[in-house]
Amino acid sequence: MSVSVPTMYEVRVDGHLDDRWFGGLDGLVIARDTGHTSTLVCPVADQAQLHGLLGRLRDVGVTLLSLRVMPPVDGATAVGSQPALGRPLRTDRLILRPAGIDDADVTWRYRRLESVTEWTTSAPADLDAYRGIFGNPARLAATVVVELHQGAPVGQVIGDLMVRREDAWSQREVAGRARGAQAELGWALDPAHSGHGYATEAMRELIRHCFEDLGIRRVVASCFLDNEASWRLMERLGMRREVHAVRESLHRRGQWLDSVGYALLAEEWPTAP
Repeated sequence: MSVSVPTMYEVRVDGHLDDRWFGGLDGLVIARDTGHTSTLVCPVADQAQLHGLLGRLRDVGVTLLSLRVMPPVDGATAVGSQPALGRPLRTDRLILRPAGIDDADVTWRYRRLESVTEWTTSAPADLDAYRGIFGNPARLAATVVVELHQGAPVGQVIGDLMVRREDAWSQREVAGRARGAQAELGWALDPAHSGHGYATEAMRELIRHCFEDLGIRRVVASCFLDNEASWRLMERLGMRREVHAVRESLHRRGQWLDSVGYALLAEEWPTAP
């Protein structure tokens, strides 16, 4: 039996949309652009569903600016395969941009280091194995590459981030309001560029993007308790430790280690350090 793959549509409208009008649409991502427009990316199964989406926009009273079919990812378009970023983000020293398949080779330069793989989910044996993991459409869509645009060498990739939008837990009757309300964050930085505040700068901009552009209400992150650099970064970002699980996570060296989980709400962000 064949299964139809949804088509990804990008819809641009005038004004900043409120997520609550579109909570019943699975896989919808709303980005609030700086020019007082909003971009919706949504998987659409058929023309009836597309007409339903356009009908909601009409009911809300917004002006449609553009509608286009997004190109497939690796030959197919699937729910969850839209990029974490719809456009590059810029900070004082960094550019955050959506990852491409060619970024596997440049990120492998630091991802293969023992000081990095000590805390990552997987430690591929070689570049080919890493390319297979990195190129997974869902993984690629959730990956953000960090480049220098000030300092030397300009344009060098110095790290990568993860932002995976997900549904918050909810009771069935209000599940629509919980869809896409939360994002899980992660990061890896080239140790050659540590000690300059790049990770803090990059993650602060990514969190700002989650809250202010995407309308996400809560971001979360977790790590091994022994990974002090990571949880100290979370605390510098103003995140709150909510979980300390004792000997809950199995490290690849065979030890059961404590893990910690942090979170930050959108309403807490303006007061975060």
